[in-house]
Amino acid sequence: MLAFMQVLFRYAFLKQQNIPLALADWQYALLVLSTVLLAAAGYVINNIYDVATDTINKPQDVVVGRGISENAAFNIYIALNVAGVALGFVLSNIILRPTFASLFILIASVLYFYATTLKSIMIVGNFVVAALLAVSVLIIGVFDIFPATTIENKAQMASFFSILTDYALFAFMINFVREIVKDIEDMDGDYNQGMNTLPIAIGKSRATKIALGLAVIPFIVSLLYINKYFFENNLLIVTFYTFVFVLAPLLYFIVKIFSAKTKKDFHHLSTVLKLILFFGILSILVISLNHQYLQNNA
Repeated sequence: MLAFMQVLFRYAFLKQQNIPLALADWQYALLVLSTVLLAAAGYVINNIYDVATDTINKPQDVVVGRGISENAAFNIYIALNVAGVALGFVLSNIILRPTFASLFILIASVLYFYATTLKSIMIVGNFVVAALLAVSVLIIGVFDIFPATTIENKAQMASFFSILTDYALFAFMINFVREIVKDIEDMDGDYNQGMNTLPIAIGKSRATKIALGLAVIPFIVSLLYINKYFFENNLLIVTFYTFVFVLAPLLYFIVKIFSAKTKKDFHHLSTVLKLILFFGILSILVISLNHQYLQNNA
């Protein structure tokens, strides 16, 4: 999904605009691969430290200690991290911005500290995961738009970077709510491991109300955004799409979380949020198609 999102933004959106991009196709492939490798490394280290918790919460998904040994998992983690950071270093030097390599080291470090420490700290772990997803959107602008920006095209490039920022903010808001919902779902296993997640600290009922309140924010923001940038600019196809595939499911989530009680209920709501995130990102393709349609019929 991460790779799909990054490919979509470049080829369905940025490539359709009349702007210069810093990366060749093969270089952009390195960026996508590097991001995916680091995310995979984060997934592995999280699984290593989550064996005890997952044995209670998701026993069918436990791999470390069953499918592969812990030592093998650590070796895979190191290999993925080294490969991801190395590709980032190569890419940073290709665009003559060697200091940008520090971003990949930072991502790898944060994912490690999340798995070992941050995820057990109330709200902090949720914020970090949501922020890292937003960074995976912004990194496109950092490597593909920023290095190609000149004095002449500064205003134009800034507007496209702004659009990436809007999507990054949307991804952050939805994923932040989803992380809280997942904490509610995994409350039993987390409690047994001495973690201090939001539902453990304040109770399932209050945490559910906070997730509900936080979900209202992206709903209102998205509604205003759709009206201002899509509806008022006569992008009717995009307006219809976002109402059906983003706002309606988000409203469904807000309504359903009122009555959510069981682990199954919260797992369902987590899946709904993942779909909202997917269809929200997919709207960038719909925007490009709507623009092309308007241009062809102008």
